[in-house]
Amino acid sequence: MSGWNVTFNISYTSFFLLGFPGLKESRYLLILPFFFLYMVILSANGLIIYIVTTQRSLHQPMYVLISLILAINICTATTVVPAMLFSFSTHFNHISLACCLIQMFFIYFLLAFDCNILLVMALDRYVAICYPLHYPEIMTGQVLVGLVGVAATRSVGIVAPVVFLASRVYFCRSNVIRHFTCEHMALMKLSCGDISLNKTVGLALRVFNRILDLLLLATSYTRITHAAFRISSGGARSKALHTCGSHLLVIFTVYGSALSSSIVYRVARTASQDVHNLISAFYLLIPCLVNPAIYGARTKEIQQHLAKLFQTAGP
Repeated sequence: MSGWNVTFNISYTSFFLLGFPGLKESRYLLILPFFFLYMVILSANGLIIYIVTTQRSLHQPMYVLISLILAINICTATTVVPAMLFSFSTHFNHISLACCLIQMFFIYFLLAFDCNILLVMALDRYVAICYPLHYPEIMTGQVLVGLVGVAATRSVGIVAPVVFLASRVYFCRSNVIRHFTCEHMALMKLSCGDISLNKTVGLALRVFNRILDLLLLATSYTRITHAAFRISSGGARSKALHTCGSHLLVIFTVYGSALSSSIVYRVARTASQDVHNLISAFYLLIPCLVNPAIYGARTKEIQQHLAKLFQTAGP
């Protein structure tokens, strides 16, 4: 399964994902908790998407964007959890280099797309609160589709260079990835050439886009808050601030989990690979679990339709 070839005559084109290598036989105990977590994520996110889809009163840009964020949550969990469950149930999870790069692309694309949709949502709330009379004219369905398209294109632009550079690397150190997914640096550890460009490009894109995103979000919500306090009606002001509060909680969850996992990862450098893999898992899955709870509990219209749905389903 592993080998060493410093002359680069051999570059592995298939790999084995170990998942949590230190758990050995105990890894079977993780199948049920993570399967249950996956079912909760699918159910919670899917339920709110169903409500937004079936209720015509919710066919508005804000709710469409909420359902899109929750759909991204489902896709992220589906990209990660089944691979984890398979690694728990078998000693080795075989994957080709092509499939590994595809998996890497989709994981990072979905994370970037999630952040970009949060930017679109900030723009939507900015227009709705700062220019309420012109909101229907500005935020049309065509404009919304265009903004989502820009968000998707930007996400591809962030991720594609990293994956492309990874595809050019020679992997001759080993063909065993000590992770449950094709995480970028877990794969790069198997290279036997110079990967300084890969590290530099990956770090530069991540830092630049995170800083730019946070600046745009801070600017948008600062102006939104300022405009909200200028609203003469107390009820309208309270509703605007409450709605933005829900979005800010989601932003905090997404960026907070990323920041905390990055800090813990660097502080716990001497920790086992299993600890680092567990940090990665929570970084990917916590927003998928928390986001539907935030929107379900704090968005009044969704909350009302959830109550009606459960009352109808009750005895």
